[in-house]
Amino acid sequence: MKYIFNQVYTICAFCVLVSCTAMAQKFDTHAVKRGETLESISKLYGVSTESILQYNKEIKAGQDLRPNTILVVPGSSVVSKPANSSTNNTTVSDQESVTSREPIGFTEHRVKKRETIFGITQMYNITEDELKKYNPVLYASPLQKKMDLRIPKYAAPKEEDLGINEDDFEKYTVAAKETRWSIAHKYGITIDSMLVLNPGLSKSDSYLSEGYELLMPKIAGSTVKNQVTQLYTSYTVPAKMNFYRLEKEFGVKSDEIVRLNPEITERGGLKEGMVIRIPEQRVETGEINTDNYIFYEVKPKQNEFRLTRKFGMTWAELTQLNPDLKDGLKAGMILKLPKDKVGDFEVKNALVLDKVNLLDSINVAVKPKLLFMLPFRLDKVNLSDKENAEKTIDSRRDMTISLGLYSGALVAIDSLNSLGISVDVKTVDNQLSLAKTKEILQGEQLGGYSAVFGPLDVPSLKETAIQASRFNVPVLAPVTANSDISLENVFYSYTDEEVLWKHMLDYVENTHKDETLLVIADENNKKEKDAILERFPNAKVVVVKEEEKNIGINRDKLQTLLSDQVPNWVFVESDNYKLIASVVSILNSFNNTAFDPLLGKDKVSVRMFTTDMNPAFENDVISNTHLSNLKFTYPSVNKAVANSSFVDNYRKRFGDDPNKYAVRGFDLTYDLLLKLAYKNNLLDVSRFIGETEYNGNKFNYQRKGIAGYYNQSSYIMMMDDLRIKTIE
Repeated sequence: MKYIFNQVYTICAFCVLVSCTAMAQKFDTHAVKRGETLESISKLYGVSTESILQYNKEIKAGQDLRPNTILVVPGSSVVSKPANSSTNNTTVSDQESVTSREPIGFTEHRVKKRETIFGITQMYNITEDELKKYNPVLYASPLQKKMDLRIPKYAAPKEEDLGINEDDFEKYTVAAKETRWSIAHKYGITIDSMLVLNPGLSKSDSYLSEGYELLMPKIAGSTVKNQVTQLYTSYTVPAKMNFYRLEKEFGVKSDEIVRLNPEITERGGLKEGMVIRIPEQRVETGEINTDNYIFYEVKPKQNEFRLTRKFGMTWAELTQLNPDLKDGLKAGMILKLPKDKVGDFEVKNALVLDKVNLLDSINVAVKPKLLFMLPFRLDKVNLSDKENAEKTIDSRRDMTISLGLYSGALVAIDSLNSLGISVDVKTVDNQLSLAKTKEILQGEQLGGYSAVFGPLDVPSLKETAIQASRFNVPVLAPVTANSDISLENVFYSYTDEEVLWKHMLDYVENTHKDETLLVIADENNKKEKDAILERFPNAKVVVVKEEEKNIGINRDKLQTLLSDQVPNWVFVESDNYKLIASVVSILNSFNNTAFDPLLGKDKVSVRMFTTDMNPAFENDVISNTHLSNLKFTYPSVNKAVANSSFVDNYRKRFGDDPNKYAVRGFDLTYDLLLKLAYKNNLLDVSRFIGETEYNGNKFNYQRKGIAGYYNQSSYIMMMDDLRIKTIE
């Protein structure tokens, strides 16, 4: 029990603030003016260009600076501080460009309970950037109750000031399965332009709801609905060119060419060197949405060679899909690509992501602050009585899970410290009680945390998420949490069952050839049976007899359904260990049937699957040898852990091997801290970071409307030779 008591005493020691402190650093913010360079700004503030680059990871040495970009400048003696710089020293994690309109005055606003930045910007018809520009404290601190804000007031814009002609714009209603990128591609504009036209869109989140109305520029010569746009190509007439050859080459009638180019008539026909307009049709096949395409946003300094190599396509193929490329490659362009395109990249919400190596992207200036809220139940343990303490810990699942998660988290924090990341940690015991959770939250300033880890019980998790949402603080649910929580700041790290069984069915569909498929499912698993039959309508159903005291299948009837010519793949869907034990034994008996030379029958081959690997399959009455013989295959949230630096570090600290909860605690915390060390805003990072994988878990968070972020990653496991293998 040395392992358990080491953890208990560690928890006692860490239930107060644990931190690796660092010297507080003051900063200035600077809005880039047109023509300014990194060198000129560094001279202005009397700091090195390297120090500015260190705190502004989005810019690179030698890169042209975009006007109105907000830079973080390390505090120092300013040579000649620009007028537009903030008078407050603030820490800025990452901002978009601030609009250039100037206020005609200001009004005051005192923040009320449950108000959000988004709600305030909508109330006063300003952007988030404008709010933060005149309230620099919001760059470093979240919105808090009773905070006094300066609200800029602007003169009503005149149409001629904006240069907007109503005839040039239209309202576009977002349809199902459309994203910002698919719509931007339709209209041939950048995401930045879409945000300028629609200031109500969030700049830190890419969510776009069906039915939302956007202001978009009209496409010249057509409407978006019919997807036909008239474009023209400039063509220099070569020697000896005539209308017949033009018609053959461009498919355009001569009278149309003459109509579009009056100078031909004026000059008495086609002349060598004449530059004329040739019409071309751009016709889209099918709707431009996530069902048909994936999308990519062109990055600065990308060229034809990099793009064609990245996507394994020729420039002609890219141009055929994206005719605007004929006018040149520009940063911010949205390109559409075939939906089945694969390569050294990830796709998330139909957007192609550039892979980010989090370990290589750490910003040591970031100092995450975490709140761990877990039911350690120290109120139930008398540490002075070792024997009873051991019994209590062994009998309480909530303590086992909490101690495992937290011990793994401590090793993750040590690992980040070794990389130069300073982490503040506060640990509290919520005793698996909603009342205790509310008491803890009343004494906490949640706005000061980067994230909250836990709690485990759903009522406490919901209460924590509601209170943390006021400050846009993410809450990480470390274990399964099925509830009615519908808050966008919750990260559900435990992959839900629907994703798991879909992964299993995808695997079978991709690997299935001519095997006979069978389904054995009891009444409680009708949903799983229906999902299998919908995907594989030719699968045979084995009837399960469910009586008051007995449950099972008819062995003889099953034998008539099995093939001795091709392998048999059998889905077993149940959470009744008695049925599973019986079916496993019967299937294994068929699998061991030897070749009968008299009957001329081959040995029957049976492989067993399930879409729901629940605890019933792990019951002691079920033979692991039989499961291994059947190559039992199932989806899983996690996988077995091999020897690694984490395992070695865990053994050194706690004197024992980590259990599955310790592995999960390490992976969750390590992933969380790496993302926060890249950019101290988990909600923002989750938009463009794809799948991450560590020791026994992997994470790929995708947002589902306003219901939060859900992990979409899972494994396919198989038992073989009495070992559990990861096969996908």
